[in-house]
Amino acid sequence: MNQLIEKLKKINVVPVITINNAEHGAPLAKALMENGLPCAEVTFRTPAAVQAIKNMRAAYPEILIGAGTVLTTQQVDQAIDAGVDFIVSPGFNPKIVAYCQQKNVIIIPGLNNPSLVEQALEFNLTTVKFFPAEASGGVAMLKALSAVYPVNFMPTGGIGPKNIHEYKALPSVLICGGSWMVPNDLIDNENWHELGKLIAEAASL
Repeated sequence: MNQLIEKLKKINVVPVITINNAEHGAPLAKALMENGLPCAEVTFRTPAAVQAIKNMRAAYPEILIGAGTVLTTQQVDQAIDAGVDFIVSPGFNPKIVAYCQQKNVIIIPGLNNPSLVEQALEFNLTTVKFFPAEASGGVAMLKALSAVYPVNFMPTGGIGPKNIHEYKALPSVLICGGSWMVPNDLIDNENWHELGKLIAEAASL
């Protein structure tokens, strides 16, 4: 986990990606690597996710890849087999957390209130996802949680260029997640040039 944290600290934001065509994995990884965001959270919202991750890993072994929206133990196994560095879940499911720990893969579960933070601490987790960030009280809620708990947060959900600096200003925020720099239409249409421009802009925020 410490190595992952150090790598994430060097990245401005984690692109949260929904990919519909696995063949787009490699060129998407290229756009991320060449424009300053060598990281991706590929969500398991589409059937293409697993193969897309494999294609990204094969093309760029050094890229940092997380599997997002992981809801089942089967998806955990698929993510590990695909070669991810970490797993992200939208909520806190003790079964999934325990399974990931059993499999020795890092999990960053989602949560948005004190009770769930305490559950995470029971599992010795000190890096968690704050989701959905804006809908759950945003920066004000994070400040309240951070005042009580020794936890690093990865806020995701409703974060973009207009408010990312408010989140990044909090000492407890490790890194933010967002999807504004990887819109589905640009990926689906293979518009890598425009995508690269958005990624570069996000990397420089």
